[in-house]
Amino acid sequence: MDRNTPTLHGQVALVTGAASGIGAGVVEVLAAAGAAVGINHRSRAQAANDTVAQIRRAGGRAVALRGDVSIESDVVQMFDHLVAAFGRVDIVVANAGLQRDAALTDMTLPQWREVLDTNLTGQFLCLREAVRRFVAQEQTAASCARGKVICISSVHDRIPWAGHVNYAASKGGVDMLMRSVAQEVAPLRIRVNAVSPGAIRTDINAAAWRTPQAESELLELIPYGRVGAVDDVARAVAWLASDAADYVTGTTLVVDGGMMLYPAFAHGG
Repeated sequence: MDRNTPTLHGQVALVTGAASGIGAGVVEVLAAAGAAVGINHRSRAQAANDTVAQIRRAGGRAVALRGDVSIESDVVQMFDHLVAAFGRVDIVVANAGLQRDAALTDMTLPQWREVLDTNLTGQFLCLREAVRRFVAQEQTAASCARGKVICISSVHDRIPWAGHVNYAASKGGVDMLMRSVAQEVAPLRIRVNAVSPGAIRTDINAAAWRTPQAESELLELIPYGRVGAVDDVARAVAWLASDAADYVTGTTLVVDGGMMLYPAFAHGG
């Protein structure tokens, strides 16, 4: 295998929250790189099945996997179905996430818990099951590592976000979860990394870019001068999953057009 050319042929990937947005883009890129893909969704069966059909028409392998990542039994079943379909799992992209926004004094306990249950506990359950599966299967020549996990986080694992304390807290937790697990499993030749997107054109944040005025205001936070595309994130994930990144673990790759450079300080401070 040419380690200078990212390729995922002969490997099996699971992507959670993959029926739309960043997850759907990641599935498309991983499949194009040669991986068989499991497309997890919680309630969007038609969208997941449409993606499966599209990948199969292009000559790839894919299966839809229903499951709520915040429910332990759903996560185990999701992995079981993936392994039944393709025989193993080599890559897990923990992407499923949601927002329930409110000011601190208006935020309800159910809003707090739903976000933490999906965004943080869901990643814990997926990482734990991934590592269990990696160590239980034989390593193949398709990958230098025994297994790879990529956590999808956010620039708000570092940037505070008033009015979104549940979301920001969950992503801060993902950062330390990822690094702690990476430290623990590196001796097993399992790599764990994260991608932290900035502003990306997806339905979840459409209000921030859909109108010219909204996009203009958003661009004030992005030194590079454009809103990110789903493909920007998906290609970063594919690189981290490949042998081109074999010496990379416990690291967050920020994909944000410079948002974390605190652009307001370019004009004073």
